Amino acid sequence: MKDTTHLLSKSSFRLALMFFFVGFWTPQSGLTQCAGTASTPGSASDCAAHAVPSGKVATLDPKRVYTLPELIDIAERNNPRTRIVWEQAKQKAEQLGIEKSAYYPVLAGLAVFADQRTISPFPESLLPRGYSTVEIPLIQPEVTLQYLLFDFGKREAKVDGAKAEKLAAGANFIQANQEVAFQVASDYYKLLTAQERLQAAQETLKTAQTTQDAAEDQLANGRSTLPDVLNARAETSQAVFDLESADGDEKISRVTLTEAIGVEPSPDITIDAQKDSSLPESLTLSINELIDRALSDRPDLMAQAAEIRAADDQVRAAKAEYRPKISLSGSAAQTVVWPTADNGQLGYANVTTWSAELGVEWRIFDGGARKNGVAIAESTRREAQDVMTTKHDQATREVWTAFIAFRTALRKEQAALALLDSANTSYSASLEAYQYGVKNLIDVVTAERQLAQARLSGVSARSQLLLEAVDLEFVTGNLLRTKPPATKLHIQDGQK
Repeated sequence: MKDTTHLLSKSSFRLALMFFFVGFWTPQSGLTQCAGTASTPGSASDCAAHAVPSGKVATLDPKRVYTLPELIDIAERNNPRTRIVWEQAKQKAEQLGIEKSAYYPVLAGLAVFADQRTISPFPESLLPRGYSTVEIPLIQPEVTLQYLLFDFGKREAKVDGAKAEKLAAGANFIQANQEVAFQVASDYYKLLTAQERLQAAQETLKTAQTTQDAAEDQLANGRSTLPDVLNARAETSQAVFDLESADGDEKISRVTLTEAIGVEPSPDITIDAQKDSSLPESLTLSINELIDRALSDRPDLMAQAAEIRAADDQVRAAKAEYRPKISLSGSAAQTVVWPTADNGQLGYANVTTWSAELGVEWRIFDGGARKNGVAIAESTRREAQDVMTTKHDQATREVWTAFIAFRTALRKEQAALALLDSANTSYSASLEAYQYGVKNLIDVVTAERQLAQARLSGVSARSQLLLEAVDLEFVTGNLLRTKPPATKLHIQDGQK
């Protein structure tokens, strides 16, 4: 049964190195959307303000073997969620520019070309018709100026609020990339698990065929019965059925992975199942350190903190409406007219005209609009603070859950190793005893089923351990970030 032990070794090695790719993958190698700068809310929002998402949709080469970092890189540029938050971050950056423009004067150019005819009553003693008509052609180019000099902090509050919204959009941008990366990594590991299950099903079929061959050999030598052979054949048929199911699940996992990447869903994808790698064996941080990391690094909490600051600025802007505004306005024009009347020529004019005004506007009564505006802004601030409390508790709960799940997965993986070893030994001993006539076929079939279950349990335990290790990085906000991973890998002999 050396093949079974070799299966365990290969399975342990193949899945593990992928965790290193996620745990140590820095923004410089992953967030190619923004040339590796989107590691903080500020840098992400600045990047989104200047970068434009590529309109080209990526395609996968069915002949190429893709690593997990390559798949995440493709997903970040093609998954619709990352592109949506990218555009939202760009919009918030442009909104900040709009709010800042309120500090500058508004200059407008106006050119008027007009022709007007008027009628004026006149005594008939002076004009026989009793009226006079005057036609006034007019050309007037003009420049106007509007400049808000002072508004008691309303513009400042709006600019500060827009800055906070921009940071929130940047944090949401990072959060979306982490969510997409986590989804791709999860589907990647699920595909690896499906491939290992398929391999385990193939090994189980070989075991069933070995049992069947032994039963038929015993029958040929007169040491077994036909029901024993039929029972062994039934187990072989069941193994064939399980193999076909595992093969179908593996192909479906391929389609699911391509959908998460953001390309056309298809089973035509080949992934790199790395060998000679190690599984996580312990945590490098305590639960309190993990919670502290989550509360300081999770982008969703950063985004909510920015939303609270934006809500505070909305309150400031609403209260500023109670104060007066001081503004400067003026205009300068060149007016050209050459009017004519039906009773004679009038004077020609080509003169410069101008006006200047310093105004103070102070609303005394507005029917409660300002009062209600302040009430809405304060309610929005309280809402944002309550959302932060909820997200704070959620982050703590998710870290605790991931912490417990990782430790549980670690113990299950260790138990799965022992289970597979004992099941392998039990089957070998039962088969040998049956061949010597010491045990019956029922004992062999029972051991065979236990071995098959142990193989599947081992695959599930290893996959779950890797997924929980990645989940720890995700819930603490360290996925695709530069801080050391929260788990330590087992270093095997000969590895550095």
